[in-house]
Amino acid sequence: MTQLEIARAGELSPEMREAAEREQVDVELLREGIAAGKIVLPVNINRRCPRPTAIGTGLRIKVNANIGSSGEDPSSEGVAARLGAALDAGADAVMDLSTAGDLDASRRAVLAECPVSVGTVPIYQAAIEAAADGEGIGGMSEEALFALIEKQAADGVDFITVHCGVTRETAPLALEGSRITGVVSRGGAFTICWMRANDRENPLYERFDDLLEICRRHDVTLSLGDGLRPGCLADGSDRAQIAETAVLGDLVLRAREAGVQAMVEGPGHLPLDQVAANVVLEKRLCHEAPFYVLGPLVTDVTPGYDHISGAIGGAVAGMAGADFLCYLTPAEHLGLPTVEEVREGVIATRIAAHAADVVRMGPRAREWDDRMAQARGDLDWQEQFGLAMDPDRARARYRPAGSSDAACSMCGDYCVFSLLGKPVAARK
Repeated sequence: MTQLEIARAGELSPEMREAAEREQVDVELLREGIAAGKIVLPVNINRRCPRPTAIGTGLRIKVNANIGSSGEDPSSEGVAARLGAALDAGADAVMDLSTAGDLDASRRAVLAECPVSVGTVPIYQAAIEAAADGEGIGGMSEEALFALIEKQAADGVDFITVHCGVTRETAPLALEGSRITGVVSRGGAFTICWMRANDRENPLYERFDDLLEICRRHDVTLSLGDGLRPGCLADGSDRAQIAETAVLGDLVLRAREAGVQAMVEGPGHLPLDQVAANVVLEKRLCHEAPFYVLGPLVTDVTPGYDHISGAIGGAVAGMAGADFLCYLTPAEHLGLPTVEEVREGVIATRIAAHAADVVRMGPRAREWDDRMAQARGDLDWQEQFGLAMDPDRARARYRPAGSSDAACSMCGDYCVFSLLGKPVAARK
């Protein structure tokens, strides 16, 4: 049985109990959320994720880090280093988006070493292998694609991004309209290339029941991908994006009926004033399915700082109800991220998630901030370092005032806490 089927039967799985304990929520509430499809618990039965983490309504916002290889760095060592950086920085999940080297070996190594949920985009490998065979992306066979999904599921992948909403009806809206950037999703582009070459409907949409059968057998969570997401502010909230989201909403219901967990992916690039509205729209059209957003980036002019642009959008999205934030790094739009850039991307996105959690969850989330405030008022530097989201960075940037460690070098002898102390209530 899948986690969804177990929850619907009124039973509790060990993974539900562990996820609820880590989340510090009542396990019965978690079970009810999974049964309703408002929460997903990505745990493939072939791997039994060591650290099962639930995503969805009423829970802490989770952060995903994309890692993997590229033609510039196809090495397994590079993938392992980026995985280590993502985990050290506190990522709740990772996706192996490798496009070069031994893709099977890379994925299996990540699955073996990673304690959190692992996702993939199967069409990447299917298209790349077809191109390597000289057939081109259009030469990829449907059977090869579904066989690859089966193989990745059997390996233990916990969730997969599938661009089922890119159809013969929705794709032209992005390519023949007024968009500036057209289609920016690599998986969406691969899908459209295949559809054009074969003059056929998207097989992941046309054979969605076959996809569901594979996912149910292995309990793989579907991450219904936004292949037509906007790639710039000017394209945000357009017909193509909304039409695809409506298709995904129908597929969410079909997945739930089949006993398969599903979440929905979202933009992308959006003006700040459209972020919250997009979250509300997705929740309405997709029947409260967990919402997984990339950023969203709220400006197009921040190459080198897109992790900050994405964190701003992510905080607003999370406050409005988004459940899962995919990180961006300083290298977004520029190149494969370094190990340090992976770390920066995870931390920036965790900041966004926590800022939103403080609003959504109140004291349950803010207790962390309150403890930091107490330590700051006490000038307890070691406690502050321990509570910091990135303790190593905090320690490295601490500069004491002269030979004293009572205050930092910003204020020195004029530190307000040295001059006045804490309020009486705070000292109790």
